[in-house]
Amino acid sequence: MRTLLVARVAVVAVAVAGLAACGTAPSAGKGTHAPPSTGTVTPSAAPPATVQPSTPSPHPSGTTPVPPGTQPVTGWLAGKDWTAIPTTRRVVALTFDAGANADAVPSILATLRRENATATFFLTGNFVRDYPASARSIAAAGFRIGDHTISHPHLTQLSDAAVRQEILGGARQISSVTGKDPAPLFRFPFGDTDARTITLANQAGYVPVRWTVDTLGWEGTAGDITASVVVSRVLGAARPGEIVLMHVGSNPDDHTMFDADALPAVISGLRAQGYSFVTLDALTG
Repeated sequence: MRTLLVARVAVVAVAVAGLAACGTAPSAGKGTHAPPSTGTVTPSAAPPATVQPSTPSPHPSGTTPVPPGTQPVTGWLAGKDWTAIPTTRRVVALTFDAGANADAVPSILATLRRENATATFFLTGNFVRDYPASARSIAAAGFRIGDHTISHPHLTQLSDAAVRQEILGGARQISSVTGKDPAPLFRFPFGDTDARTITLANQAGYVPVRWTVDTLGWEGTAGDITASVVVSRVLGAARPGEIVLMHVGSNPDDHTMFDADALPAVISGLRAQGYSFVTLDALTG
C-alpha cells in the first residue's frame, strides 16, 4: 500500500512540474501587437499539442503584404518635390489625398469607374487604420496607391528619425491593410518640405510628388469654393503632365465634397481639351 501511495505522489509531482513549465507562455506574448489596422487579436497560449486556429488575413484575396520602400532614389528623380510630370504628351494625373475621412470615396470611385479614368491615391497610415474598408476598396479597384505618412504631420518640424518613421511606418500600415506597396510614391503633408526632408524621403526609397494645381475643394463653403470653382481651377491650369490635387474626405465643418461633385465635369472638360489620364507611375516609371 505504501509503495502505491509513493507512486501516486510521484505522478502528481510530474504533472505539477509540467503545468509550471507551461505557465511561462502568457508572459512570452506580452507587448506583442497585431499589425496596425487589421483588427486581429493575438490568441492566448494554447496547451501543448493543441493547434491554434489561424488568424484571418486582412488582405484582399490573392494579395500578400510587401515590404515598404525600395532602394534609395538617385539620379534625375532625386532631390525634388515634383509638381508636374515632365512630358509633352497631353496627359493629366488625378490624385486624391486621404487623411481626414472617407466620405467621398464611394462617389469618387464610382465616377472613375464610369468614366474609365485612372488616378493615384495618397493614403495615411491613420486613414487605413480608421477606414480599412475604404482603403481596400481603392486598392481592389486597381488604382495606384502612394504613401502620405502615418499621421499627416509637418515633417520639416520633426527629427530625421521621426521623418523616416512617418514615411516607412505609413507604408507598412498601407501594405498591411491593402496588400499594396506604395513605393516609390510619396506626398508631403501640407506640401511642407525642404531639402533635408526630400533627401530623407529619397534615402527611404521614395519620390516626393506635389501638385500642379490644388482644387481647394477641401476648403468648403468657408473658402468660397463651389464645384464649379474646382472645375475652373483644374481646367485653367491644364498643361501636359498636370498633377491635380483633390481629396477623398468631406469638409469637417459643412460636410461638402466639392472635389467629388466636380469630378465628372473635370474629367469631361479635360478630355474635351484632348487630355487623357495616367497614374503617377508615368513620372517614376
